[in-house]
Amino acid sequence: MSVNGILNINKPARKTSLDIVTLVRRWSRQQHIGHAGTLDPEATGVLPICLGQAARVSPFIVAARKTYQAEIELGVATDTYDAEGKVTKRVDPSHITREQVEGLFPSLSGTILQKPPMYSALKHQGKRLYKLARAGITVEREERKVEVFRLELLQWHPPFFTIEVECGKGTYIRSMAHDLGQALGCGAYITRLVRLRCGPINITDSLTLPQLEDAFRHNYWQDFLYPMDMVLEHWIAAIVGEEKERAISNGRPLALNISDDKGHCRAYSLDGRFLAVLRFLPQERVWQPEKVFPSER
Repeated sequence: MSVNGILNINKPARKTSLDIVTLVRRWSRQQHIGHAGTLDPEATGVLPICLGQAARVSPFIVAARKTYQAEIELGVATDTYDAEGKVTKRVDPSHITREQVEGLFPSLSGTILQKPPMYSALKHQGKRLYKLARAGITVEREERKVEVFRLELLQWHPPFFTIEVECGKGTYIRSMAHDLGQALGCGAYITRLVRLRCGPINITDSLTLPQLEDAFRHNYWQDFLYPMDMVLEHWIAAIVGEEKERAISNGRPLALNISDDKGHCRAYSLDGRFLAVLRFLPQERVWQPEKVFPSER
C-alpha cells in the first residue's frame, strides 16, 4: 500500500541526500520517495523526505525559505569552499576584526548576485559541475540572483565565527563564506554547516537516523509522517462543493472568491480531503489546478 507524507530527517555528516533516500526506501519498502532540497555530504540538519504523492509538493518545499547555521574559519581557502576541499590559500587573519566581518553583511544581504561553487550539483552542458571539478576542469559560472533575508553573527572566536542565515532558493552558504574571505583578503571556508529550517519543517522536530531506524524496526514510523499539505499552510485554503471538486479533478479552471496575493491556494473537499494545489491566472481571474491529488476515500 502506498504511503503519502513527509519525514523530517536530521541528516548526519558523511551521508549524501541520496543515501538517506535509499535507506528510507529500503526500510519503508515504498518505491516513490525523494528528498526536497539537497544537502552537501558534510552538512547536517533538516532533510525533508517525501513519500508517495508528497513528492509532488517537493518543488514548493525546495522553493521555501531556509535557515542555516554555519561556522567559518578565516585565513584559509579551499577549492570546495568547505572542509572537504584542498587548501588553496593560507593567510594570517589575526588582523581581521568582528567589525570588519559584520561590515560586509549588508553587501551579502537582500537580493544579491552569487556565483555558485564549482563543487556543486549544477550542470554545465549536461555535466554536473562537481564531476568537472574532480576532473580538474573549471568552467565559468554565471552569477545568479538569490535572496538573503537575514544574516546574523552569532559567535566570534577568531579565527572562527558562526553565522545564521535565512535565505531563499538556490543560495550557497559555502559561496557566502568564500566571498567573505575574498572581500577580507584572507580567505575563508565553512567548517560546519547545519540546516535549521526548511519552510515550516524545523530541526527541533527532526528524527536522527537511529531514531528513524528504530521506528521502522518497531513499525511506528508512520506516526512521524507530516501530511503533505502541511508545507503549504502559508497559502489560503479553499473549501469547495461537489461541482467544483469535479472541475478540479478534471483539471478545469474555476472561479473562487478568495485572495490571490500568494498566487497559489490549497483546495479541500467539504469532508476535508486535500484535493489540489491551484494556481491563480490573473488575466482570466480563475484558479487553474496545478497538482491534483487522487481521492483517498
